[in-house]
Amino acid sequence: MANLIYKRVSTDQQSTARQNLVLHEAGIEDPVVFEEDPGTSSRLHPLQRPKFRALLDYARPGDTVHISEMFRLVRGTGHILDVLDVLHQGRLALRIHDGAFSAMDLTARHPRTGELLSTVKFMVQTLAAAGELQRDLQRELTYDGLRAAEAKGSKGGRRPAVPADKTTDVRTAYLKGRSIAALAREHGVSRGAIRTAIADLMPDHTAITQEDVPAPELPITLDMPGKVADFLRTAELERAERAALDQGVTVRRGQGYTLRVTAVPAVHLGLLARCQPLDGGHGVPVVPAQRKARREYENRVTGLGASA
Repeated sequence: MANLIYKRVSTDQQSTARQNLVLHEAGIEDPVVFEEDPGTSSRLHPLQRPKFRALLDYARPGDTVHISEMFRLVRGTGHILDVLDVLHQGRLALRIHDGAFSAMDLTARHPRTGELLSTVKFMVQTLAAAGELQRDLQRELTYDGLRAAEAKGSKGGRRPAVPADKTTDVRTAYLKGRSIAALAREHGVSRGAIRTAIADLMPDHTAITQEDVPAPELPITLDMPGKVADFLRTAELERAERAALDQGVTVRRGQGYTLRVTAVPAVHLGLLARCQPLDGGHGVPVVPAQRKARREYENRVTGLGASA
């Protein structure tokens, strides 16, 4: 019987150090590790994630899936119940080593019906909802803090690694023969920050002429079906995608609606890619109306290339 470890972080700035510690302390014997690429979103259904799919393909009946905490694998109650069903079908055990779920046997089933015990289902839904509430509150507090800082004149985001008033000194020193490593030590920044400050002075730099710069894309307005818009509002989007969605204009159509979204073609294509899970597959239940709406939106977005 194999021990299969699954690890994931939500952004490429995070590390798996804490997960590694928890799993190491668990003393798992001969583990086979499946780790998602950095930045794999928790909003993406687990059954759609490449490494978790690979884990399920590798697994055999009787194997145990190990995770440090439940939210490394799933986000909401729907995700949890879907994953538990797939694990049950594959006769796989799930072992969670930290957090509220660590003391529970989430694979417990009724001996006659084979369905998930109602008490387990209730606890799973309750704890998952509490976890979602906590994350939503953290996002709201972060947003409020940024707004308060902006009101005082502060701007969010990462500060330049090389201060603007030091950039000229760095460039002059480099031209006089100082090494990148020495400049990084002197200014207390990374070598990458120094390379950014002197990029156009480096031997392998290629100047970009005006002719090399592509013409900017023009915004295009498309109608997005309401079912697609509802799904994307809960998805993890890039800043430009989120802005386009937030600025969309709602157009009522009978009992439903469409969202009139104005954005450059690249953003429309990005939004189309985000709603791919509505097509189902890999154990994700399909809602015909949602799949129809996604394909209708796909026809409109792919039509951009034909009209270009």
